[in-house]
Amino acid sequence: MPEICRFLGIIITINYREHGVPHFHVRYNEYQGGFAIEPFELLEGSLPKKVISLILEWAFDHKKELMENWHLAASKQALKKIDPLV
Repeated sequence: MPEICRFLGIIITINYREHGVPHFHVRYNEYQGGFAIEPFELLEGSLPKKVISLILEWAFDHKKELMENWHLAASKQALKKIDPLV
C-alpha cells in the first residue's frame, strides 16, 4: 500500500485495489486500523485512544487531500504525499 504520510510512528496508506467507502489505513507499532474519510470514523482494527485522536486531528486538517488521493488510487494514478501533523 502506498504510504501518503508518516508522523510520530504513525504510517498512513491508501490501497490501490480497494473500493467502497473512501478510507485510509493506519499502522502504529503492532496496531492497525482503517478509517472512513466521510464521516471520519474507525472502521476496523484497534489503535490506542491517543493515536486515534492524533489521526483524527490530522485527517480533519487534510480531508480534501485524502479524498483527492482516494480518487487518484481508484484511477490507479500516483498518490500525493500529505504533510504530517508535526
